[in-house]
Amino acid sequence: MTTPVNSRRWTNWGLNQESVADVLTPGNVDEVAAALSRAAEDGRRVKVVGSGHSFTSIAVADDQRMHVHRLSHLISVDGPLVTVQAGMTLSALNRVLAEHDLAMPNLGDIDAQTVAGAVSTGTHGTGLEHGTLASCVEALTVVTAAGQIERYTADSPEFGAVRLGLGALGVIVEVTLRCVPAFTLLADERPMSLPDVLAGLDDWLPANEHVEFFWYPYTDRASLKINKRVDEDDRPLSKFRSWLDDDFLSNTVWQGVCALGRRIPGTVPTLNGISARALSARTYTGRSHEVFCSQRKVKFTEMEYEVPRPALPEVLGALDRIFEELPFKVQFPVEVRFTGPDDLWLSHGYGRESAYIAVHQYFGVPYEPYFRAFEAVCAGLGGRPHWGKLHYRDAESLRPVYPRFDDFLAVRDRLDPQRMFTNDYLKRVLGS
Repeated sequence: MTTPVNSRRWTNWGLNQESVADVLTPGNVDEVAAALSRAAEDGRRVKVVGSGHSFTSIAVADDQRMHVHRLSHLISVDGPLVTVQAGMTLSALNRVLAEHDLAMPNLGDIDAQTVAGAVSTGTHGTGLEHGTLASCVEALTVVTAAGQIERYTADSPEFGAVRLGLGALGVIVEVTLRCVPAFTLLADERPMSLPDVLAGLDDWLPANEHVEFFWYPYTDRASLKINKRVDEDDRPLSKFRSWLDDDFLSNTVWQGVCALGRRIPGTVPTLNGISARALSARTYTGRSHEVFCSQRKVKFTEMEYEVPRPALPEVLGALDRIFEELPFKVQFPVEVRFTGPDDLWLSHGYGRESAYIAVHQYFGVPYEPYFRAFEAVCAGLGGRPHWGKLHYRDAESLRPVYPRFDDFLAVRDRLDPQRMFTNDYLKRVLGS
C-alpha cells in the first residue's frame, strides 16, 4: 500500500523503513526555495523523498519531509538533451522520451523511482559501456540550503559531487539527461548452469551491450539475460506469453512459492531447483525500456555490492559457503550485473569495471546474518555498497574505497554547512 503523500507517517516500498515528520509539498522551484529559506531561519532539517525504493534509511526524515511529486513535468527537448523536473518517475520519463523518439541508453529493471532519486543513489543497469544513470546527467538545477537556485554543468567544480549526491547537497529540482535515439532490443533469456555462465562471460560481455544473470541458491542453475540492439521489432512477445512469464510466474506464482518457503524453510532448496527450471528460454524484441524494466510486486529486502569485475568468482564461491552455514534458508536468486567505469565521485563504479552482486530475502524472512556475511566478503575485496540498498558501512570504512570521498565532503561543507539535509543514514556514511 502506498503511503498518502500528505501523511506524516511514511514507509518505503520494502516496508523496512518508516518515519513520522512534518510534510512539505512544493509545487514549483520558488516554493522549494521558500521552504528551504524558512527551514534555514528556523534551524530545521529537510529530507526529500522520491518513490521510496531505497532499502536503506537514506530517505528517512526526522523533522520535515519534502515530496516533489508535483515537480514532474517535461521542461524541454533540445536534440538528445532532455530536461525534466526531478519528481518525474522513470516510467513517465520513458513515455515522454518515446513520444520524442528518444530513450535512455540504459536502465535498471525497476522504473518506479523518481529521476532525482535514481541518480542520487546510483541506480544502474548492466553493460560495460555504461555507468550509473547519473553518468547520463548533463546538468542539474539544485536549491541549496541557503534557498539559492543553482545550476551545475560539466564546467562546475562541484559537478562530480552533485550528480550523485545522496540527497546531502541540496534539493534537485531539474535534471538534464543526455539521451539517445529510440532503439529496439533483442532479448535472449535462457536457463544455464552457473559454471557455463561464468565460463562464457569473457566472451559475452564485450560482444553484447547488456549482460546479466541470476543464480539460484542451493543449485548450480542460473538464468542468463543478454540484450543487444537490433534494427527491427520483428519478434515481440505475445500478450499471453508476456503475462504468463512476467506477471503470473514472476509475481503471482513467485509470491506463493516464497510464502511457502517462509512457512516451511526446509522446502526452499527444492523450490529453488523447481524455480530455476520454471522459466523456459525465450527470445523476443521490444522497445528498450520495455525490455529493461519489469514489474516487481513481491516484497523483499536487498543488499547490493559493487566489486572489481575480476573478484566476481571469489564472491560467488563465498556465497555458496555462506548459504550452507546460515541458520535459515535463502530463497531469492542472486542477481549479477556489470558496468564500466565512470567519474562520479561517489559512484560505486568510480574508476573501474564493476560486477554488481545483489542478494535478497523475501519480506518477513531473516536477513541480517546473511547480509553481514556477504558484506564482509565484498568489503574485503574493496567492494562498495549500493547507497540505496541495505548495508552496514560507515564513513571510516568507506573513505578508503572512494578516492574522492573527502572532495565530496568539502562540497557538502560549502553547500550545507548547517546540515539541513542530514539524517541518521548520512551521519553514518558521511560523518557529521
